[in-house]
Amino acid sequence: MSSLPPKKPDWLRVRLPTGDDHARFQAVRERLGSADLHTVCQEARCPNIFECWSAGTATVMILGETCTRGCRFCAVNTGDPRGFVDPREPESTARAIEKMALRYVVLTMVDRDDLLDGGAAHVAETVRRCKTRSPDLLVEVLVGDFQGVRKDVRTVVREGAPDVYAHNVEVVPRLQRVIRDARCSWERSTETLVWAKEEGAKVTKTSLMVGIGEEEDEVYDAMERLRAIGVDVLTLGQYLRPTPKHAEVKRYVTPEEFARYEKAGIEMGFRFVASGPLVRSSYRAAEAFLDREIRSERRFDRYGRKLLPIAD
Repeated sequence: MSSLPPKKPDWLRVRLPTGDDHARFQAVRERLGSADLHTVCQEARCPNIFECWSAGTATVMILGETCTRGCRFCAVNTGDPRGFVDPREPESTARAIEKMALRYVVLTMVDRDDLLDGGAAHVAETVRRCKTRSPDLLVEVLVGDFQGVRKDVRTVVREGAPDVYAHNVEVVPRLQRVIRDARCSWERSTETLVWAKEEGAKVTKTSLMVGIGEEEDEVYDAMERLRAIGVDVLTLGQYLRPTPKHAEVKRYVTPEEFARYEKAGIEMGFRFVASGPLVRSSYRAAEAFLDREIRSERRFDRYGRKLLPIAD
């Protein structure tokens, strides 16, 4: 692969918020801080934090801020939480989201291999509390692989009833052992996505990083595999190295290549593909699409009777 240019290309430059956007960014930061909530926006150093927060959206990270795994791409703290779970978190999260008056929220989590159920019951309870306090809220869960235990996937899907079930495969199959923690694998990740559908998830979603050592044909192969197991929504984005200790960026993928992935994904049959340099697994374009799709489906009840439209 070609060597990297000395500076990041223009398409990776992040626009800082100004004026009203900056005021909204500050307001979201203050609300999250006062509620003592962790966000993947901060913990994973997401490049879209200014765009999303200034638009009044955020991805909330539950089950603490310490992950039991150590993937080579991730900036979240790694360690042993020793089984600690804050029992107040589901309700405090629901209250904070209610105050923010969100339409769509992503609840993500650190891996919690120190817990017997991997945190599944806690995730389900948080979803339930959020929906109780905000009945019109759409909830996406971005969860771990629960060590390949199907009953934990079932707990999240059936007891929490999220609107979208997401789990990220992260990289193409060949790079799994190089980039992800040894306890992760392509097979386990895709299996949990299959289980989620079989347990009743209406929408499944996953994400791929590129520019981390894959070839273009490997991306198409991975996309075809994901579509073959029924994944509905796919996001693809440029890997950016969070610190010098993490895996190196091998190349900067051009917007033209991202456009090819998006076109191919739609042709493969994905319901939606968000593909671009700064796209991340929690990305407003995908969330806006799902918001429209799910709310449209909600206009009819289980008996086929037309419901009153939900105000936009």
